[in-house]
Amino acid sequence: MVKPKPVAKPKPVAKPKPAAKPKEKLVDKTSRPIVIDATDHIAGRLSSNVAKLLLEGNRVTVVNSEKIMISGRKKNIVGEYKQFLKISSILHPKHGPFHPRKPDTIISRMIRGMLPRDKPSGKAALSRLRVYIGVPKNVKPLGKIQLEKTKIRKPSALYTSVGELGRNVGWN
Repeated sequence: MVKPKPVAKPKPVAKPKPAAKPKEKLVDKTSRPIVIDATDHIAGRLSSNVAKLLLEGNRVTVVNSEKIMISGRKKNIVGEYKQFLKISSILHPKHGPFHPRKPDTIISRMIRGMLPRDKPSGKAALSRLRVYIGVPKNVKPLGKIQLEKTKIRKPSALYTSVGELGRNVGWN
């Protein structure tokens, strides 16, 4: 007994794919740096956004680094950071590793961790970064921006500032 061949279903007509949306650049690459006022920004979110801007070729300056927030209880954050500070060379602690205590170096180290610093693109990106405590005179006339997606969303009492962290681990 011969089975009848199944009738082939007509292939559905392929719908044309929508044109890809052009990626919107946050800011154009210029000789002027992008100045970010980091007041009330979450540290990790800010760092990842700054790292992306640096890898795109922008010069980025972060001001008010002592006012950047880290989410969590102050006791936990300071305790974890003090544990981190205990890491040193067994043979000769003067040989490192060296742990940042100033807010600007804490943030620049955090951003450095998000860059491919072994590659030339990462090294070049890191050289375009500047982080300051407060607002220096040469940056005051430049327009400052705030990244809305990195701002804190809860009351500031639920966060610890990087300045507070620095004061608790030996800055000033």
